[in-house]
Amino acid sequence: MRSGTSPAANYGESQSAESKADFVHKLKIALKELRETEIWVKIILRANMIEPASKLTPLAEETDELAAILFKSIETAKKRRER
Repeated sequence: MRSGTSPAANYGESQSAESKADFVHKLKIALKELRETEIWVKIILRANMIEPASKLTPLAEETDELAAILFKSIETAKKRRER
């Protein structure tokens, strides 16, 4: 539960970052938490803790999509920081 809600809080923190480096750092933390969430979802699926497992499929997909968005945002912010 904590790793699943942490990315939103860290993303919110990034919006008030003190610098571009701080912004990137906070996005990286959010991405790290999303990856942890992804692992927990996989563990829950493999352990058959939720039936039917299809209930978690949208969550797993959304976690992947958000991770891709954050990854791209980090890349973009780094490029802009270099300018």
